[in-house]
Amino acid sequence: MQEFTLAIVGIDYPNSDRRKTSRRGELLLLTEGAPMTLVPEPKNPHDRWAVAVISANGVQVGYVTAERAQWIGGKIREGVEVNAIYQGVVGSAGYARVRLGGGAPTLPPVTFAPSFGDDRDSADGDGFWPDEDGPELGA
Repeated sequence: MQEFTLAIVGIDYPNSDRRKTSRRGELLLLTEGAPMTLVPEPKNPHDRWAVAVISANGVQVGYVTAERAQWIGGKIREGVEVNAIYQGVVGSAGYARVRLGGGAPTLPPVTFAPSFGDDRDSADGDGFWPDEDGPELGA
């Protein structure tokens, strides 16, 4: 089993549904650990490898980054069990914790909090920081 964090991009774009639901708004309503679904979109007119990220409420909250979408979408198409949970939002991206091969992903402990010298600092200690090295994706 492999577990890692994926960035969710496009969170500041409105969805194309009738209500123009807010992706960022949906993310901010979620609690850490809330289930998410990764859905390949082979008919996406901009990127045939696109993988949408959907909340448990059925609202699209963004996409997996283009650098990771082809790989994770390939795993899904191969039939690998891919489970995802909400990890947090920092700046212009959301984050999902993903586990391949079955079982629920676990949120990593916050072991460090880098200082950016701006409003991204997490002085209150409950900030989110993705894995230092990220997954080995062969990309």
